[in-house]
Amino acid sequence: MTSLARTPSRQAGQVEAVHTHDVLVIGSGVGGLTVAIETPDLQVGLLTKTRLGQGGSSPMAQGGVAAAIGAGDSPAAHADDTVAASDGLTQPESVRILTEEGPARIAALLALGTRFDRRADGQLALGREAAHGHARILHANGDATGAEVVRALRDAVQSSPSVEVFEHAFARELVIEQGRVVGALARHADGSDTADGDGGHLVLHLARAVVLATGGIGHVYAHTTNPAESTGDGLAMAARAGARLADLEFVQFHPTALDVGVDPMPLLTEALRGAGATLVDEDGRRFMSDFHAAGELAPRDVVARALWEMRRQDRTTLLDARTVIGDRETVAFPTALRHCLAHGFDPRQVPVPVSPAAHYHMGGVAVDTDGRTSLPGLWACGEVACGGVHGANRLASNSLLEGLVFGARVGRDLASAVQDVQPVKALVGPVHVAPGETPDPVVRQEVRAATRALMWRDVGLVRSKESLQRAITALAPLTERLGAGSSESHNLLTVAGVVANAALARRDSRGAHFRTDGLGTPGSRHEMSGRPH
Repeated sequence: MTSLARTPSRQAGQVEAVHTHDVLVIGSGVGGLTVAIETPDLQVGLLTKTRLGQGGSSPMAQGGVAAAIGAGDSPAAHADDTVAASDGLTQPESVRILTEEGPARIAALLALGTRFDRRADGQLALGREAAHGHARILHANGDATGAEVVRALRDAVQSSPSVEVFEHAFARELVIEQGRVVGALARHADGSDTADGDGGHLVLHLARAVVLATGGIGHVYAHTTNPAESTGDGLAMAARAGARLADLEFVQFHPTALDVGVDPMPLLTEALRGAGATLVDEDGRRFMSDFHAAGELAPRDVVARALWEMRRQDRTTLLDARTVIGDRETVAFPTALRHCLAHGFDPRQVPVPVSPAAHYHMGGVAVDTDGRTSLPGLWACGEVACGGVHGANRLASNSLLEGLVFGARVGRDLASAVQDVQPVKALVGPVHVAPGETPDPVVRQEVRAATRALMWRDVGLVRSKESLQRAITALAPLTERLGAGSSESHNLLTVAGVVANAALARRDSRGAHFRTDGLGTPGSRHEMSGRPH
């Protein structure tokens, strides 16, 4: 963190500009964009590491948005499915809000011009995915739902006179004054993305309220479906500032990433299995019935561990989508088809190789139902936040919904909360930032690669006390080698440490957190302080 009362000590250089806002939103996925839209009477500054609407996991989301809007469905049924998939570790009030307010958020998206897929009669087309008891998944262009939702939200943000967007801006530290978060220190690149948070110039953003909407932590792992910018920046900043964190051990691994040796791994949406695609071995035999009665439609953690076990036995794992992906005239899943064709596979003709990959983080910065964190002045929503809606295992297509529902709640809460906060005045004179960043980018890349490899090996789908202690021990010399700072590599290392320690602390197996030495009696949801030791 950085304090205005003291000279900031984490970055080298000098602050070259100061901006003031009513609200500072860090992140431009579904959650961040929704917050900005829902605060029309406040001046909002929105920081994004990439081009607006083009980075992060939200535009890459294929599966869809879950909402109980179909005949015979209900928010209560959606809530029951959410709790069942979570292995019982949700906060009931948060789940109730998620499922009851979901239909209204779909209506809001439609009002913004979101083009969801429709049936021949003009009604919204609803699909079904694993662990859902009803067809309640809305899609856009088959499997490009996130891109369409982000397009609609981005257009609304760009047309709003109250939102100022700062592209290629990497938030590095929260600014805290007298115990309250009052802004963030960011590095703005000159017309292109920063490399590991370097380049450009330092800018101080001051605000009455700050919202973290920075997404997930996928690139903490060597194999992930997340884009390169998913480096856990918001979680790391909150941890350094001492915010309460929750459920950090619960990392969801998607079962079906296209296994073609690229980083990130292309996602093959769960909707394929919902439509009838099957998982087979090298002999063409379906194997999921060996692991769960629901077969391919078992909860994600079960399917992912089944594939992990098959691969541990040196078996081949393939997704057979030949009957569902479409023909040459009609393609039901164009994104999946494009991914496969780009890597030399035609899924209309042959099964394709798949492997589990880190996909979503159920844990994060602990928040209440309005997105408030334990730090005054700081809110959070979306994947970086943990409000108890996912528990130990997220239900498919609830992630975009969470960003929409709780992004709107954060926006509404801010509209009243900031009225009692005095405007933050710009500092007089330059702010000098003391040296402290690791100068050698090669060192950072080596530490980054080593961190990702050990997290995949020792804090992955299957864990044990031995593997977790090995990971924690290995992180110590990497931390010493990297030194002080707050680049993406520093953030990865910070997040790796808190996730590994949380996983060691939870001795029972629960949902996505599976320990081979796990106890039989499940533990409860728990929080921890993010301030490093």
